[in-house]
Parts: sequence; structure tokens; C-alpha cells
Amino acid sequence: MAWREAPCVFAAIQTADSPTLCEMRKRQMPAAQETAGSTPGQPGAGERGANACCFCWCCCCSCSCLTVRNQEQRPRRPSHELREEDLPSCEESPSPTLEEVNAWSQSFDKVMLTPAGRNAFREFLRTEFSEENMLFWMACEELKKEANKTIIEEKARTIYEDYISILSPKEVSLDSRVREVINRNMVEPSQHIFDDAQLQIYTLMHRDSYPRFMNSALYKDLLQSLSEKSAEA
Repeated sequence: MAWREAPCVFAAIQTADSPTLCEMRKRQMPAAQETAGSTPGQPGAGERGANACCFCWCCCCSCSCLTVRNQEQRPRRPSHELREEDLPSCEESPSPTLEEVNAWSQSFDKVMLTPAGRNAFREFLRTEFSEENMLFWMACEELKKEANKTIIEEKARTIYEDYISILSPKEVSLDSRVREVINRNMVEPSQHIFDDAQLQIYTLMHRDSYPRFMNSALYKDLLQSLSEKSAEA
């Protein structure tokens, strides 16, 4: 009988005197941290504080919390949305006639030919958050009119910073070849430095935005309004 009770007594003594698994882990953790801090070439606990994961005591660079923290520390690029105070005023022009608005549907060139057409198309581009394409095209047209070298350099630098630089919220979409040519020529810019880029943006507006402009409520409402006024007259 005595030998049967011995294991139970031993188990009870072991349970009462021995540390639990959790207590053993708690004792091991500080020891491991001190060892890591005293090892040459490795950061100590204090140095690791900024990079340690908030869910574990080890230094795990792949933890999701560190990824989020690093993303928050990166400088964010300004929003692509244009601020109203950054935009030049619309071109002065008389109200378009019914004949003129009807002609816009014939070709994109006729839209871009008159200030009224450019203003209407620009208003549509604003609804698609791509107004910078028209602004860039117009800025290039103004640059071509300049003859003074100093003014050309100033305007070319402004256009570059506003529409070519990758840091600008109004950056236009250009291929790498055109960008490389512009970067080389910015050392001594001429009034035609952006000609290739201007043609590329013009083609983009023609192929991509112009068809949607023709089917937009903005164009249809303008056409209907002018048709009703013409009928009343």
C-alpha cells in the first residue's frame, strides 16, 4: 500500500516546490535580454526600444507594427488634387455660340482653337482631376511667345517645377525619353524646350479625355442650353 501512495506524495511535493512553466519563462526573459544587451556588436534593450515590436520582446524587423510605423515616418507626397488658389484664372472669352459648340464635336483641334473651347474642356478636365494637362499645354504656349532669354529661363524653370518635377502635385504624365531630353536642355532652356512634352500631352488629351468630353453632361447641357436660346430667338 505504501508503494502505491509514494508517487502521489512525490507529485504533490514537486507541484508545491517547483516553479510553474510561466514562472520559468518570466525568469528566462530578463536573462535573455541582459545577455543580448551585453553581447558586443548587438544592440542592447535600450537601443532596441525604438525598433522592438510592440507585441513581442524580441527584435523582429518583419513585424507588421514596424511596417506601419515606418510608413508613417515616410514623407507623404502631396495630394494630386489641385488647390483652387494654385490655378491661373480662365482665359477671357465671349460666350460660345451654338455653331461653335457644334463644331467642337468635329475635331479636338477646334476645341483647342478658341478660348471658349479651351475653357469648357478645362472645366471638364477639372471634374476628372486632370486639369494639369491643359494648364501645362497653355503654359508651353505662353513660353513660345517669349523672346527675352532671362524671362524664358524663369518661365521654363517654373514650368519644370510645376509640371515636370516628380515632386509636384501637378506633374503630367511623360515618358522617360522626353524627360531625359528636358533634363539635359534645362541647363540652357529655350522657348521650345517643352515642345515634345507638349505634343505628348496634347495627344493624351485628344485620345483619352476628348471622347469623354463629347459624351459628358457638361458638353450636352451647354449644347442644349444654346439650342434652346437659339430656338427662342
